[in-house]
Amino acid sequence: MSTQPTGVLRYPYEAITQNTDYLQIRIFKYKRANITGGPTPSEGQAFDVSNYVSNKAKVLSEDGVIILPMPSNIQDSNVVSYDNDSMNTFAAQGVAAVQGLMGGGGKAFSEFVGRGKAAVGADEITLGDETPGNTNAEKVKAAFQTAVSNDAGRAIAANLAVSAVNVFGANVSFNSLLARTDGKILNPNMELLFNNVTLRTFRFSFKFAPRDPNEATAVKSIIRSFKKNMAAQKTGDADIFLQTPNIFKLTYRKGNQNHPFLHRFKDCALSDMSVQYTGDNVYATYSDGTPVSMIMNLTFKEMMPIYSSDYENSDDGNDENGNPIPFNDGQMIYGAESNSSKNVEGVGF
Repeated sequence: MSTQPTGVLRYPYEAITQNTDYLQIRIFKYKRANITGGPTPSEGQAFDVSNYVSNKAKVLSEDGVIILPMPSNIQDSNVVSYDNDSMNTFAAQGVAAVQGLMGGGGKAFSEFVGRGKAAVGADEITLGDETPGNTNAEKVKAAFQTAVSNDAGRAIAANLAVSAVNVFGANVSFNSLLARTDGKILNPNMELLFNNVTLRTFRFSFKFAPRDPNEATAVKSIIRSFKKNMAAQKTGDADIFLQTPNIFKLTYRKGNQNHPFLHRFKDCALSDMSVQYTGDNVYATYSDGTPVSMIMNLTFKEMMPIYSSDYENSDDGNDENGNPIPFNDGQMIYGAESNSSKNVEGVGF
């Protein structure tokens, strides 16, 4: 990958100074590290773009840079998925019993099933260590006697009754029968459990009002570049397959450094784009046909979830001792190059 961007497009068409805040969007070719590792980490994520001037129409692809003003609605939202889960006492005891059978007698049982009764008799199967008076048959008998005693026995009987009645089309639940007979229900042992990670979505809206031919050309090129890079790519002579579109690296910048406060992005896919060419709800153009006002809406989706380890990496891609963090096992490494601010981590992802 080249050390300098192959093209830069910016709006507004003006110089960027050390006090200028802007959104930098870099374009990369989608490449995977391995089956589970996700896309390879982006290289060269920050450049000095203050001296680059776009004075002709360009359609950027890989390694291109698009500079846009800071969006009017800057926010991030980190979400982790949790869900309610319940497991009553009987289910918990059943799980424990199955785990015991699988742990103590799984191998013997599999041999019994695989070789058949003729080869392995039922009396040869032992589920764990058995001692006189502590055989598995006696364990099962003791467990059954405990289950059918007192409240547990009545609960089992009620469950059997519910199953029998529902055969005839009734709609009786186990808990409703317990509530009607004993005035109680099974304790569900409800708990909020971690369910899954989520991927973040970012939506931006930019209003373009070109003031001269240079800005009109830049706006036209920016819109066309986004459209081209979000589109699927044909591959192969017979167009049998479609290749993943290019991906984008978004960075909030202050001059030639990463923004010292605002949040970071992981590599994103541009999933949705819309352009309204009548930004003021009135069709009006300049003499060359350029609309006077346009609104571009972009929806980016991050391609990898946020993990706790992501907050341990510094902005320059080095660890706390200043050593480069290696790339292995599909781990994503994000941050800017060495020309970014040192020891400034902002609020993280």
